Amino acid sequence: MSEIVKVENVTKYFKQEKVLDDVNMNLETGHIYGIVGKNGAGKTVLFKIIAGFIKPSSGKVTVAGKIIGVDRDFPDSLGLIIETPGFLSQYNAYQNLLYLANINNKISKEDVKESIRMVGLDPGSNKKVGKFSLGMRQRLGIAQAIMENPNLIILDEPMNGLDKKGIEDVKELLLKLKGDGKTILMASHYAEDMEICDEVFQMEDGKLGDMKK
Repeated sequence: MSEIVKVENVTKYFKQEKVLDDVNMNLETGHIYGIVGKNGAGKTVLFKIIAGFIKPSSGKVTVAGKIIGVDRDFPDSLGLIIETPGFLSQYNAYQNLLYLANINNKISKEDVKESIRMVGLDPGSNKKVGKFSLGMRQRLGIAQAIMENPNLIILDEPMNGLDKKGIEDVKELLLKLKGDGKTILMASHYAEDMEICDEVFQMEDGKLGDMKK
């Protein structure tokens, strides 16, 4: 297995507050990794740094051999949910994802429909996203994250708002994506969400440590 993400000595301050404290992490291709931690532990900030949305105060992140913020502003092949997925409430699921797909113009309309089917939603439904439950919005967010077939998938609280069946469906989908060679990094407040992970980290007060291997 080859290394796809390397986080080296990443520290992040917002003014005087240290939100990440010398974080180190290596992610291998074709594995699922989890980070468990409370709100404010630093999970989302770490994800945003890996994605290139914010820069670390010190340290570096390398994705697929490219240093983020130096060689590339953003990883080349990344799908992600960070915080609550934002969609246009007056449009249906297919219309929302098609609009986003047209930005990069990498995939077909059928690819968009298939990503919606993969998360258990109906691409032919006219139901507006504004009428979606939290769980349905979460499923659509996952569809958005995977629709362009990225090598690296980062999911911040992907089980949030899902019922028991929804959680099992997402776990099954993530295992399928792992089987396709994808690398998945996910966060949760709950250790039980992490049973499909190959390695789980604990994050507390900006520090990252192994939970199990």
